[in-house]
Amino acid sequence: MAQKVLVVRNDKIGDFMLAWPALACLKSASPTPHITVLVPAYTAPLASECPWVDEVIIDPGSHADKHAQKALLKRVKSAQFDALLTLFSTPRIGWLGWRAGIPLRVAPATKWAQLFYNVRIRQRRSQSAKPEYQYNVDLACELLARLSLKLPALPEPPFWPRPRTQMQGQTPTEEMTAEVSIVVHPGSGGSAVNLSIDQYAGLIAQIDQQVKDVPPINWLISAGPGEEAPAQTLIDRLASAGITAKHLPESSNVAEFAHRLAEADMLIAGSTGPLHIAGCLDIATAGFYPAKRSATPLRWQTCNSAEKRLAFSPPATADQQDMSAIDIDAAAQQISAFMRG
Repeated sequence: MAQKVLVVRNDKIGDFMLAWPALACLKSASPTPHITVLVPAYTAPLASECPWVDEVIIDPGSHADKHAQKALLKRVKSAQFDALLTLFSTPRIGWLGWRAGIPLRVAPATKWAQLFYNVRIRQRRSQSAKPEYQYNVDLACELLARLSLKLPALPEPPFWPRPRTQMQGQTPTEEMTAEVSIVVHPGSGGSAVNLSIDQYAGLIAQIDQQVKDVPPINWLISAGPGEEAPAQTLIDRLASAGITAKHLPESSNVAEFAHRLAEADMLIAGSTGPLHIAGCLDIATAGFYPAKRSATPLRWQTCNSAEKRLAFSPPATADQQDMSAIDIDAAAQQISAFMRG
């Protein structure tokens, strides 16, 4: 019988997408384990489509009432998992695994939450010495060793290996029929500082001017919930400069957004969930990061192929949150050169 593993990454969308390389490691092992993930409701649509996941349990969250917490404990306990892998450790999840009687419980050695785990891996993530997804892969490999499972080779991109324009049987949307489609996501969802609308408008205008010798660019502006107004402002700003941009068609959930994004040639965004969805899909990314050490381009590197990712941040001497210090001219030149091949 396959060993049953519960993997927890129950925070933001980008964090969950950076868990996919670790999930790929687990599912690529021999004998192949049965993988269940515990995620919040807003990432559940993505988890349900992850090729490395067999089952999804929705976490009601730390603010849920006692009835919901007891129901979660009952479900986890009844599953009789052989191992728990917590990629981001919290006391609540540690306690859940301990009370559920999961015999092997692996997590980063983080604060007092580690008391509930019997395998604690010291990683010092605050030093940002490697990508977040690599820290996750390290934890997955440690778990495999503890379970005596063999991993023939580390999986490589794409970590969401689905043919573009064929996800869920979809055909390309009308907005994606141009030879070069670039999606720009100017919002941040409150998770990270981002470029201003003026910076995005200037960046797009420069790229559009510098790549006149390649097929026309189909500019698409995406927006998360509550971000529609800034997206429209950017479209209007570009129109005044003679550049046509359209809204990326609205999506009913984050998985549908991913389906639409899979049809693009590049995503330009801040260090947000959409950037890391694009990374898993192995499409080209141009990411903008603050100068803060815990948010560096290395720490939050996308997990697409190395030749498909560009990253920009302010100089180290700039204020940690001052995205105005980013050299937009240099970024536009690099992105344009990338597009010209």
